[in-house]
Amino acid sequence: MFSFARATSKRLLNNKSKKFSTVVQKPAVKYGLATGTLGLALGTWYFVTAPNTVEASANKLDAPEWPWYHKKPWRSLDHKAIRRGFKVYMTVGNNCHSQEYVYFRHLVNVAYSEQEMKKMAAEYEIADEPNDEGELNPRPRILKDPLPRPYANEQQARYANNGALPPDLSAMRDARPGGEDYLFSLLTGYCPPPVGLKVPEGMYYNPYFPGGFISMPPPLIEGMMEFDDGVEASISQMAKDVCTYLTWTAQPHWDERKKTGIKALLLVLLTCVPLSYWNRLKWSAIKNRRQTFTNTKRDAFF
Repeated sequence: MFSFARATSKRLLNNKSKKFSTVVQKPAVKYGLATGTLGLALGTWYFVTAPNTVEASANKLDAPEWPWYHKKPWRSLDHKAIRRGFKVYMTVGNNCHSQEYVYFRHLVNVAYSEQEMKKMAAEYEIADEPNDEGELNPRPRILKDPLPRPYANEQQARYANNGALPPDLSAMRDARPGGEDYLFSLLTGYCPPPVGLKVPEGMYYNPYFPGGFISMPPPLIEGMMEFDDGVEASISQMAKDVCTYLTWTAQPHWDERKKTGIKALLLVLLTCVPLSYWNRLKWSAIKNRRQTFTNTKRDAFF
């Protein structure tokens, strides 16, 4: 009996002595938690979506990251480089590699004018529709025709390249890990093999190619062509230009996507100003209000 009364009175005294002063909501704490949650989500997204590739051979150097002009968020592709790169491809690459999904019309107002492209397309012929006798008469190509192919079919391509099939270059930039960095390193990476390493017959040593041996000979030679704008045709310059061209063929809407992204970002930034004002106007009084709790029960024993 006395123990129960003592416990009850002690509990009431404790409740009475508690002046539950204030519970203030601190927006800074909430913003810190939101920022931490966002950082955790972005980190998880990066580790989930990061490229996780396994190379077929350990005898391969990783391509370094080169300072490409078009990799900046606010910069477009270098269209002068696209024009030079197209010339490099048509002079060197088109002898072995095709671009099945690239048409002459795609280059109009990108690297050439319509008249320049018509004149260039007319230099190549394509089999037209059959005549009354069933024969295919060749005709000059027009803008709606694709770029010429070096071989008529896969069997002819393998026969001319010792059994190796030259890949199509339409989307080669996206088909290889490293993109244009890998392609540039591959084109400029031919060198003598290390001492003691024997290169098989008909192969060439390139440390950036998986396995180190590649059947394609060095495609670029110093000063092998002249550009219209007077740029020196060095090996590195031609490799850089053709890699820029291959970036455009793989991502033809590169510039349009960047323009759209910049416009969307500016719209979001402009929208944040009135939204921030509205948030402070409507919620500042609620978020920063003070709540005080006071014990109103009277002590029954005193």
